[in-house]
Amino acid sequence: MTGGVSDVLARHIAGARWETLPDAAREGARRVLLDAVGVIHAASGLAPEAAPFITLAKANGAGPCAILGTGQRVQPLGAALANGALAHAVDYEDAFDRAPAHPNASLVPVLLALAQSRSATEGAVDGRRFLTALAVGGDVACRIALSLRQPMEQGGWYPPPIVAAFGAVAGAANLLGLAPQQVKDALSLVLCQATMPGEIKHSRRTVLRAVREAFPAQAALTAALLAREGVAGFETPLEGTAGFYALYAGGQFDAADLTDRLGAHYWGAELTFKPWPSCRGTHPFIEMALDLAARHAIAPDAIAGVEVMVDEVQAMLVEPLARKQAPAVAIDAKFSVPFTVALAFARGRVGLGDFGADSLGDPAVLALAAKVRPVHEAQGRWQRGVGGAMRVTLHDGSVHEAFVANALGCPARPLSDAAQAAKFIDCLARGAVPVAAEAAEALAARILALDTCADAGALF
Repeated sequence: MTGGVSDVLARHIAGARWETLPDAAREGARRVLLDAVGVIHAASGLAPEAAPFITLAKANGAGPCAILGTGQRVQPLGAALANGALAHAVDYEDAFDRAPAHPNASLVPVLLALAQSRSATEGAVDGRRFLTALAVGGDVACRIALSLRQPMEQGGWYPPPIVAAFGAVAGAANLLGLAPQQVKDALSLVLCQATMPGEIKHSRRTVLRAVREAFPAQAALTAALLAREGVAGFETPLEGTAGFYALYAGGQFDAADLTDRLGAHYWGAELTFKPWPSCRGTHPFIEMALDLAARHAIAPDAIAGVEVMVDEVQAMLVEPLARKQAPAVAIDAKFSVPFTVALAFARGRVGLGDFGADSLGDPAVLALAAKVRPVHEAQGRWQRGVGGAMRVTLHDGSVHEAFVANALGCPARPLSDAAQAAKFIDCLARGAVPVAAEAAEALAARILALDTCADAGALF
């Protein structure tokens, strides 16, 4: 390894090309784009939390960049902000089970804004170039998350949006064709902006957890554009004396996780695509509840109590228990094991339409949520944060148990192509400007064949 990790990473980001991408990385990038576009569309019609961000984007003037699902076109930074706010708002985007990262929720809005703005001013960005940047950025976010040896939460930080900012700026730098020194400048400039306090998890009033990706998306695009214009950054933005790892992880990181097989293995090929629109940590419990209810014909009013066995990561999804049993806002409900389990038992589903005000106040759902009790276990029986166990006791005294090592949607148990296509079509139907199924199917086909497209920005 010549130079420090910042140098090695910068050379890789600058040099990655479609021709050198493994087939798995190419396919992963296509699936990421399909999933992200669908989720952003859905949020445009379902997430009022994002409305102020859309208003601000529009206030900065009309432009070439689409706010997906709305029919509105704005300037690039505004588009990154607005689409970033939408990207996580319904908590349905892809996830990386191995580390605390949602690598593409900031990245896709940034690349869309760049592709559409460059199409209008500097010539089209073809599909291969777009997908390469997407593969590079997602991989960088995953590698940074994996390399941490001191949890960012220990310093009071909330990792996913911070990690996402570095992946987003890496993808932007690759798409813009920045030289290695400019890539280091871009990493430095996003370091100057990327932050997210852990308080986002604790406040009952705020909805910032829903729209959080607006901030890293806009920061990453700003950083990449400034680096292209010659703004100098730091020599070692990642491993420096007061660089990323020093600030966010007490200097504790493993360089091997950041650089080993760099360019040969892309973690974006090993992502989870969500079957349910809620925090990934709730998914094993949703899956178990749906399965138990179906296999044993469990009626909601037959349930006396539900025990959910959770690990240290999932503790945030059951604490404080009273708040998780009766969440006040949609994003809190999506980060609640008791509420999502209650939805699964009460309605036989957990879908995009199940987190509105009617659901938050549904007496049947709330009564079931009040019966859910957590049991904390030392992690070991299942994959940390994405598995779990459940015990359901009925009024007749019978007991039904379930166990999931890793919830549906993970690389070992992936969504089928048909399921992912159905998710995309459902999401587009729920946008602020709904898209009919036939048109959604046609768009899905074009996205999955993006490598043959001469102008990725024009697709939207």
